[in-house]
Amino acid sequence: MFKNMQGFFESTIGHVIIIAVIVVFFALILIPSKEERENKSQKPDAKALTISALLAALALGLGQLKLFEMPFGGTVTVFSMLPLALCGYFLGTRRGVICGFVVGLLNLLFSPYVIHPVQLLVDYPFAFGALGLAGVFKDKKNGLAKGYVLGLFVRYICAALSGIVFFGSYAPEGFNAVTWSLWYNFTYLAAEGILTLIIISLSPVKNAFEGLKKSL
Repeated sequence: MFKNMQGFFESTIGHVIIIAVIVVFFALILIPSKEERENKSQKPDAKALTISALLAALALGLGQLKLFEMPFGGTVTVFSMLPLALCGYFLGTRRGVICGFVVGLLNLLFSPYVIHPVQLLVDYPFAFGALGLAGVFKDKKNGLAKGYVLGLFVRYICAALSGIVFFGSYAPEGFNAVTWSLWYNFTYLAAEGILTLIIISLSPVKNAFEGLKKSL
């Protein structure tokens, strides 16, 4: 039933559908947040759309820059997950998650690997959208670091579940699908996560992001 999904998402019509969904998600970013509605603002928020688009582009670009590859597989990029966490931190959870969905769909557009509809959702929009959950802690002390950890943890869950259910047959000898997926995904996500947390916990960086949040 799902044998031709890879070919579909590599086809022109598949690309058109992905782009149409991305446009819809960007339109949702324009809708005023609850806080904005409470302040009697009903106008489409073009500034939020612009910031989200810039952060989405930054996440996509940084994702192409590899720091190194882990011994067991998986690539550590140049802080590519941080822009999506920043979107949630700056603009709130809803917009952060939507921005993550967009980046996931852009990755699907440029480098699809699809074997099942659930795998598509978990590996692309859900995994990247999870990073927007950083908005949960946007008004808390050290909110960006806490939010980044939350988003990273949920992304890890998505990656591990996908590995267990859909890619367990790739586990090397001595591992079963569960232990391999848990370890494999932990290595590269934890490596990038620790590096990112070190950077965003530096006082000048933390103060700069807090200042940006207030100005936005």
